[in-house]
Amino acid sequence: MNIAEKIATELNIRKSQVESTIKLIDDGNTIPFIARYRKEATGNLSDETLREFGERLIYLRNLEQRKEEIIRLIDEQGKLTDELKESINKAEILSELEDIYRPYKQKKRTRATMAKEKGLEPLANIICLQSDKRDLNEIAKEYINPEKGVETVEEALNGAKDIIAEQISDNPEYRKKMKSLCFREAVMVTKAAKDEKSAYEMYYEFSETIKTLPSHRILAINRGEKEEFLKVKIEKPEEKIIDFIKKDIIKEKNNQYDTILTEVIEDAYKRLIEPSVDREIRTDLTEKAEEKAIKVFGKNAKQLLLQAPIKNITVLGFDPAYRTGCKLAVIDKNGKLLDTATVYPTEPQNDTEGASKIINNFIEKYDINMIAIGNGTASRESEMFISDLIGKNKKELYYAIVSEAGASVYSASKLATEEYPDINVSLRGAISIARRLQDPLAELVKIDPKAIGVGQYQHDVNQKKLSESLTGVVEDAVNSVGVDVNTATPSLLSYVAGINKTIAKNIVEYRDTNGTLKNRKELLKVPKLGKSAFEQCAGFLRIFGGKNPLEVTGVHPESYDKAEKLLTQMGYSVDDLTKNEKLLQIREELQKINIKETAKKLDVGELTLQDIINELFKPGRDPREDMPKQILRSDVLKFEDLKEDMVLKGTVRNVTDFGAFVDIGVKHDGLVHISELSNNFVKNPSEIVSVGDIVDVKVIKIDQEKQKVSLSMKNVK
Repeated sequence: MNIAEKIATELNIRKSQVESTIKLIDDGNTIPFIARYRKEATGNLSDETLREFGERLIYLRNLEQRKEEIIRLIDEQGKLTDELKESINKAEILSELEDIYRPYKQKKRTRATMAKEKGLEPLANIICLQSDKRDLNEIAKEYINPEKGVETVEEALNGAKDIIAEQISDNPEYRKKMKSLCFREAVMVTKAAKDEKSAYEMYYEFSETIKTLPSHRILAINRGEKEEFLKVKIEKPEEKIIDFIKKDIIKEKNNQYDTILTEVIEDAYKRLIEPSVDREIRTDLTEKAEEKAIKVFGKNAKQLLLQAPIKNITVLGFDPAYRTGCKLAVIDKNGKLLDTATVYPTEPQNDTEGASKIINNFIEKYDINMIAIGNGTASRESEMFISDLIGKNKKELYYAIVSEAGASVYSASKLATEEYPDINVSLRGAISIARRLQDPLAELVKIDPKAIGVGQYQHDVNQKKLSESLTGVVEDAVNSVGVDVNTATPSLLSYVAGINKTIAKNIVEYRDTNGTLKNRKELLKVPKLGKSAFEQCAGFLRIFGGKNPLEVTGVHPESYDKAEKLLTQMGYSVDDLTKNEKLLQIREELQKINIKETAKKLDVGELTLQDIINELFKPGRDPREDMPKQILRSDVLKFEDLKEDMVLKGTVRNVTDFGAFVDIGVKHDGLVHISELSNNFVKNPSEIVSVGDIVDVKVIKIDQEKQKVSLSMKNVK
């Protein structure tokens, strides 16, 4: 298999792009670096495509390695033929390869291996050839051997049948055909395993063809089965499968061989093939469903990480609770903790007066304009309390509901202990909630990406794959924004291309010892940050207030001379980037540039030049500024206030296979089902909405008992 050609076909890109990208990966370059600074070599492949590229490269290389191993193992047995070698080399997926190898694998003792030990393989061969015209019982008599444990004709024939059944079961063509038929026609049937209510009631009497079964249903059924609420069965086109095998094996109908071989084929199917293929089909369905769920989770997590920050404001973090009290934390515009308190406005104490006094004091003392309320336990009651407080306060105040998923994980973490050794664990949650509003990316990188809480069935999927995928997502998000090297935490720095946790800690220690870094080259003085790491990370690290204005941009040090020449060509210097009047003039000139001609003059790639122009246009720009802003509220919407056909503005909190959950300001997020996202057919909800989007929705159904609301984005005016 030519791996480069295979990837080129799968990703619909040129072979030359693939070969250049493989070389870059093999040379140890990171995905963010390749995506951002090697666009000419990759043909401008995105970070998402490059991640997929990397995964396929590993899979296909492992596949080729396994092929070599299997060829060697079969050759050592003296059973390798040119035909077999060709079929091994043609295999495109691991399961197909293992099916080919199955007959040659060292087996545990089976009925067939025991029959072979009794000398019954020649009898099995006679039955398979179907050419001996003698009576089968007479033939079998020749294989009676009491010393080997074959006492009767029946025992001889049964042993031969076991050998043939295993040969049929091991035949890769039969398995391939069976799987193909099943993926076209098989039906997954689920029934209740016990008579009690559960979240899986819709699957108590359920059936659907496996080819149309969406990933979220597969994962839900798997979970229901694991929790012993469901019994699951795959109904297969059994007759077609058996007929296919019979047509291939039986040479003549209505004779002694037809009878015995039909019996063997049915036994092989029921006893050997069906159970293992059943497992393989379920595994295959689960892997594909997990892959889809991981992609959905990754896409949602990236959107959440890239939510627009709310800068230059002092925020009051409000972590709701009942008995233990609501925790407060005042965070200044730079993320520094100013004050903390615990108040009890919710049940059982209901001390709204005492809580109001403390919060109003904080508002006045620290000039607070924004309150961030966590969306966990007692969030609704806390929101109503804060809304009432805002209504009575003369100051212009707003609040926002912030996802507190993972806040408790952070609070009890080693990192939180290092950051706030003298602050009680329970108060750290309020700090995290406030900071999530100020800078979601900087705060969310402190927790395990799995704890972010945007996706489906994240605890049911392959945890290693999920962790690898989400780490890649966080890396891409962090590097696309860029990091202020002089203020970033070790958590944030460790996601920068080329920087591991040790180097991240070393950067912070270097900063603490030597003061702020004045230029990017100074990074080379950081212990363990060598030339290779510098090349990978330099362009993603920002130095504000340093000597070179280019260092607040994403222009890589390797391209400084190109950027300077470009500015000189236009009649400006690098220092002019810091002067507002000059910057406006530079922007006007940049818009007039002929990319093709200028790229030739500067001896730089057109894509790299375009990136340099974009960076010079807005030096130090945060790309998150273009993302939808958080909805700020001052009053609360009660569930009882909802009416059908009411049009509301909401924030997309989660996107799944079957729709999107939208926060409209009531206790539970409303669901916009996939069928209600657009007037046109929607294959995938993420084509229409992303986490963090601000959308207009119409209320179409209200379930007062379950406190659920169904929403629509169709024909909303």
